[in-house]
Parts: sequence; C-alpha cells; structure tokens
Amino acid sequence: MGFWIASAVGLAIAYFFGSIPTGYLAGRLLKGIDIREHGSRSTGATNVLRILGKWPALVVLLVDVLKGAAAIVFARWFYAWLQTLPTALDLQNQQNWVPWTVCLAGFAVLLGHSRPIWLNFKGGKSVATGLGLLLAISWATGLAALAVFGLVLAVFRIVSLGSILAALTAIALICSLDQPLPYRLLVIAGGLYVIIRHRANIQRLLAGTEPRLGRSAVLQN
Repeated sequence: MGFWIASAVGLAIAYFFGSIPTGYLAGRLLKGIDIREHGSRSTGATNVLRILGKWPALVVLLVDVLKGAAAIVFARWFYAWLQTLPTALDLQNQQNWVPWTVCLAGFAVLLGHSRPIWLNFKGGKSVATGLGLLLAISWATGLAALAVFGLVLAVFRIVSLGSILAALTAIALICSLDQPLPYRLLVIAGGLYVIIRHRANIQRLLAGTEPRLGRSAVLQN
C-alpha cells in the first residue's frame, strides 16, 4: 500500500510541475495581459514570441523544457529516496513497478502543461515540456528530435510542422534503442499526444494555410 500511495503523490507532483503556466505568467508579469486572449491564444513559447518578443519566449521555452526534465529526474530520485526510509515497507517488493511509475510521471507532466489546473485546463501543446522529458529519458533521442525540429523550422519556417516531425522522429528512434519498455511507451504515447494536440495545425498544413514563423496569424501553433 505504501508504494501505491507514494506513486500517487509522485504523479500529483509531476502534474503540478507541468501545470506551472509559464507563458501565462510571462504575459501577466511583463505586459499585464492574458496571453490566451492574443495571437493564437496559446500559452506556448511560439505565441509568447509573437506577443512578448524573443527574450521572454526564450525564457518560457527553457522553463517549459526544464519542467519536463525535472519531472523525470524527480520521479527517479523520489523512489530511490523512499527506499532509504525505515518505513519503506513494501517498496523493495515493487522494484519492477518503478519504471512504470516514472513513465506515468512523464505523461502526467505533459498533461499538466496542456491541461493546467490553474488555467481551467487550457494550456499549450506540450512540445517544449516533451523535449525536456525526452532529454531526461534518452538525451540522444532528444537531441535528434531537436535537430529535426531546427532543420524543418529553418527550411519551412513552420513551427507546427517541425514539432510534428520531431515527435515522429522521437517515436522512431526510441523504438530502435535499448530502452526499458515503459520508457519506450512513454515516448510513443507522449509523441502521439503532441501530434494530436496539433490536429488543427495538421488540417491547415493539408490545406496549405498554416502560417509561417514571423507572419501574424490568429490560429498559428
């Protein structure tokens, strides 16, 4: 029972990591605005770039990446720390479940970013947070996905296309690497979740109406 209570606490903490509304706070602190009422109405770094400028967007991007990485690092540390306690009880018998709870913590942080409790469950698309999670799970996969995103952005200037292709790259690579099954499933599920969050962007990409970075657009990523 102690293990499962600890797991629930860990998941809640990971969710709250993710739900820190970085973009929203940047809008309030810098311009006194609700960024969800401007541009694409997203709290992500792309909309922050459009509304607040490059430096606030960079800070938001970095913090959102750190949220994803912190959730994984915390989950790993948390369960290792629990095992050192005299009251650990059944934790030693639940070792096989630890990777799965870390996996769930990773998905919880993605959910927290896209569905933050503080903003009536309306947040960003979890791209930056997903990158942080990916770097903590498999830094090689994370760097490869980041490289694909950067290349697509440089060539096409479309953030959503870069995000979608980066997610697909992460899914393909994680399946080819020697990683625990829970971590593979986390990257697969997280990548698909990010893609699903871009479904409106996908429709515009197919229609040829998705705006490029640097152009004003109400509906961009």
